[in-house]
Amino acid sequence: MKNKFLKNCLALFVITLVAGVSLAFVNEVTKEPIAKAQDKARLEAYEVVYPNAEFKVMDNSDEILKASSKSLEKENLSQCSVDDVLAATDKNGNLIGYVFSATSPSGYGGDIKVAIGVSNKTNKITGFTVLSHSETAGLGAKATEDEFKSQFIGKSANGINYTKNGASNDTEIDALSGATITSNAVCEAVDSALAVYNHQLKEVD
Repeated sequence: MKNKFLKNCLALFVITLVAGVSLAFVNEVTKEPIAKAQDKARLEAYEVVYPNAEFKVMDNSDEILKASSKSLEKENLSQCSVDDVLAATDKNGNLIGYVFSATSPSGYGGDIKVAIGVSNKTNKITGFTVLSHSETAGLGAKATEDEFKSQFIGKSANGINYTKNGASNDTEIDALSGATITSNAVCEAVDSALAVYNHQLKEVD
């Protein structure tokens, strides 16, 4: 009986070990393709939010991201994160603005990750898109539709609020009907990127 028990334990150990090694191997094999696919999707999103621009990593990009928590704290957005920032340049390499990806955890279904572009010449938003979400179909998921996304183009980089009464200035967008939680989370994510722009990147006259 004792030998049988030991054999069963040994068999279970071997099975667990093989499964663990196999899973680690699969994760290692798929990690790079997944990362490349995510990078490609993010770059395509940047091309949408800042049309006709080229993008490059800045020498101080890592420092900007590390310091972003202080910028978010100043705007009461500590729950959010700014995940990426690149310089946007014209074809001659001249700086014309920045692109960001940022995340709010406050969506109805959890994290909402967005990408936005900001012109450092006009201090206006050049474009907006949703990178990922888990919002309700027909409600919060409408944040991915052009009718909602296009509202951000030309809005002030000073900050964005949502309203249920019709946007009346360049700091407001119309909330999604029946999805104010999603609307709030989107504005949080956008404002997180704008906080980094205003506190760390904006050129002071």
